[in-house]
Amino acid sequence: MVLAVESLNRLLHCWILLISLIFVVNGQFPTTLEGPFKPVTVPVNYSIIGQVTSLPVDDNPPLSPEIEFQPQQISLSLSSDLSSVWVSWITGEYQIGDDIEPLDPQSVASVVQYGVYKSGRNNLAAGSSFIYSQQYPNEDPNNYTSGIIHRVLVTGLDPDTMYEYQCGDPSIPAMSEVHYFRTMPSPPKDYPSRVAVVGGLGLTYNTSTTISHMAANHPDLALLVGDLSFADLYCKNGTLCDFQNCSFPQSPLQETYQPRWDHWGRFMQILTATVPTMVIEGDHEIEKQADNLTFTAYNYRFAFPSDESGSTLYYSFNAGGIHFVMLGAYVPYDKSSDQYKWLERDLFNVNRSVTPWLVAAWHPPWYSTYKDHYREAECMRVQMEELLYKHGVDIVFNGHVKAYERSNRVYNYTLDPCGPVHITVGSGGNEMNLTLEHADEPGNCPDPSNTPDRFMGGFCGFNFTSGPAAGNFCWNEQPEYSAYRESSFGYGILEVKNQTHALWMWYRNQDRYSVGADGIYIVRQPDRCPS
Repeated sequence: MVLAVESLNRLLHCWILLISLIFVVNGQFPTTLEGPFKPVTVPVNYSIIGQVTSLPVDDNPPLSPEIEFQPQQISLSLSSDLSSVWVSWITGEYQIGDDIEPLDPQSVASVVQYGVYKSGRNNLAAGSSFIYSQQYPNEDPNNYTSGIIHRVLVTGLDPDTMYEYQCGDPSIPAMSEVHYFRTMPSPPKDYPSRVAVVGGLGLTYNTSTTISHMAANHPDLALLVGDLSFADLYCKNGTLCDFQNCSFPQSPLQETYQPRWDHWGRFMQILTATVPTMVIEGDHEIEKQADNLTFTAYNYRFAFPSDESGSTLYYSFNAGGIHFVMLGAYVPYDKSSDQYKWLERDLFNVNRSVTPWLVAAWHPPWYSTYKDHYREAECMRVQMEELLYKHGVDIVFNGHVKAYERSNRVYNYTLDPCGPVHITVGSGGNEMNLTLEHADEPGNCPDPSNTPDRFMGGFCGFNFTSGPAAGNFCWNEQPEYSAYRESSFGYGILEVKNQTHALWMWYRNQDRYSVGADGIYIVRQPDRCPS
């Protein structure tokens, strides 16, 4: 049965690649060399706009473990070493209450049994385990304590190789089912065939469609650009609520329903147990709690290649001939900050003969033309854009805005053939609805004083001083740097073909998983745009 499924997956993958090749031969995909392109706004399809419905996790928790200490919420992530992969999972159940007995992390072993596909799982790797808590003020009876989180670094892996593995404690026994993954290829001439990119997932029926379509496209790597479980949109009693109803009186703390993370992790296992998944924090991961702790669930639930950056909120990694830089928008980013200094060192050390492609990702977009979150990250752009431009970043991925948008090549709000292409993919499912209004439409331009990010503060939203919008905070038409925008749920796939060409495709949930709504070849010009 496993061989049959594997054969079917390979057949589907070949069929997808064949379709892609047919498109290339027929010339149906434009290239950035033909740009800049005239701005396009796709009319809203109101048949997909409606009440967002959460999955019924309380009545039927997805993939709930059948036996005690059976691994759940299994996920893979890349390490800083090409030959290593992190395997993470959770055993035992979370507990709610102030007077509870936390599970003992030492009571269950953290073991991964693995081997090359079809050659047996004869290798063992052991790791560490821990728990975390989400604490509310005044010994609240709704305090949350997690199950046991396990983390194992599997080392000595060969590049571009299919492996099979099980995780758990073989002495109980309580082992997972057998899962499979493929390691990243070796640079510089090889690349992961498909990199899936999405933000704003949540746990709704839209999320289910997004993830099922994404998995059907067989990505080798997934990037989640923030706003993951949306646990902070739920009060501590588990009901969906707003900030006013969920906030503590005379306190900056925000209620958050941590079991939502567990439901989300179980659901996402259909992707994360087989596809290495790299995440970066969004504002919905802040989850401020007692003692001013933030990003607690995010820091504990995911493994990061953060050896050199020293932070889980910003880091970098290689995947074949691509160097990814994951930046934190909710941690200091000014030129005197640790993050900025690390970014300078990281970019300086990038060898473009080894990793020709340089891709950056963070949560709030710099070049979104939607009304929601318009120019919210302007201070971050002012501090960091020049550095990224100087080092020749090719593509930028963002989330935050619940819509899709792709820019022309742009730098400092000016069309520039050497600027990166900015792509916003923040509509993976979320617990809210799609963003529909644009800041350039009559009456939609936000008050500049209301645009700064609430968590980071600062104000950099001044009026434009040049160009068609000079003297104004917003354009009065779709800006020339915005090439394509659409309010639909979906995700994207990046296929790097060689050192200069990469195909980007945007897939909408209302279409079949193999039908792209927006596609373009992003072409590097290293001779014209040296870094």
